[in-house]
Amino acid sequence: MKTAALGFQHVLAMYAGAILVPLIVGESLGLTAEQLTYLVAIDILMCGVATILQVVSNRYFGIGLPVVLGCTFTAVGPMIAIGVQYGISAIYGAIIVSGVFVVLISGFFGKLVRFFPPVVTGTVVTIIGITLIPVAINNLGGGEGAPDFGSLTNISLGFGTLLFIILMYRFAEGFVKSISILIGLIVGTIVAACMGKVDFTAVAEASYFHMVQPFYFGSPTFEWSAIITMVLVAMVSLVESTGVYFALSDITEKKLDEKDLSKGYRAEGLAIFLGGIFNAFQYTAFSQNVGLLQMTGVKSRKVILVTGAMLITLGFIPKIAALTTIIPTAVLGGAMIAMFGMVIAQGIKMLGKVITNSPENSMIIACSVGMGLGVTVVPEIFAQLPSGIQILTSNGIVAGSVTAITLNIVFNMTPSRRKAAAELSALRKQEA
Repeated sequence: MKTAALGFQHVLAMYAGAILVPLIVGESLGLTAEQLTYLVAIDILMCGVATILQVVSNRYFGIGLPVVLGCTFTAVGPMIAIGVQYGISAIYGAIIVSGVFVVLISGFFGKLVRFFPPVVTGTVVTIIGITLIPVAINNLGGGEGAPDFGSLTNISLGFGTLLFIILMYRFAEGFVKSISILIGLIVGTIVAACMGKVDFTAVAEASYFHMVQPFYFGSPTFEWSAIITMVLVAMVSLVESTGVYFALSDITEKKLDEKDLSKGYRAEGLAIFLGGIFNAFQYTAFSQNVGLLQMTGVKSRKVILVTGAMLITLGFIPKIAALTTIIPTAVLGGAMIAMFGMVIAQGIKMLGKVITNSPENSMIIACSVGMGLGVTVVPEIFAQLPSGIQILTSNGIVAGSVTAITLNIVFNMTPSRRKAAAELSALRKQEA
């Protein structure tokens, strides 16, 4: 009973983050209530599968740490952009390929990490967060194209939800603080229901049980720009997961070697591949569950296995998934501002450690963020270029990421730059 209660705590800690991704992507792509219900359900189920793949360690995959996996927020903006441009089938084609890519590079990703230092990953995360804010603001107003867009009711619900989340985050403590966004969504929906703004039709029509099916949204299609985008997102997610792995290694006092990391990356790639097959999403290690682990002091993998089993069970119950689809768009928008703002804050936190190291890092960040945001705001700027080049310029996140990777190589990884950095470091030590 105690193990089940602890496992359910982990479910609650990650639930808001898990359901927001399918809700945001599904609503942005105009999915029906039935399709949205399936998307939420399959995502929850695959979060459970991904978690179990990672926790159950064997000779081929699984890092064997009490880690919970969920869909990464860094993929939200890219998936919406791909879906709008090429359709939802291209999203899943790109996810499938990115999963295969991660599995293939899992054995030597440690050697590729040097191309993704904090100045690059922090820049990419910041760009993704910035490009998501317009989505949040549109939803807060009631959804782009809504007849009551910007109405006083929508604005009140959106900002009221955001204010409630802020107050919870400020005054609550421990576990309650960690699920403040989930509580904010529930309270916002209850208030909206009292105002007559909630339609329970989707819940009434949803069944109590369904079987999942591969390629629910049709056969995947493959577009180069979409594939490159999702591969980059997967690489950034692997870097984030690596940080979580080492944090858990320290908490559980289990030393990790290169083989363990490879199995962890391979499990993540397998989860991403399966996510594409069953029309779910890309997955990464959830840091909020690490915080819960520290708070409870319970480090058992058995608890996380129970969490995974609970998520899989919930994924087979559309009625529960449908409950999340009735959240009013304005309420969702209020929570999204907090969630996406946290993505930006995480990117800034990563950059804060390196921006003062050298003026070159400042230039990398400036040009990359400028390119990423510029292409997002004015996507037609490169319309006259050859289609082969447009693969790298048609998406702001790809353009910004490629710029960051390239400039980092130029400024920080060429032999002359490494020599100069070493000499400067030696000089500073002498002065100290």
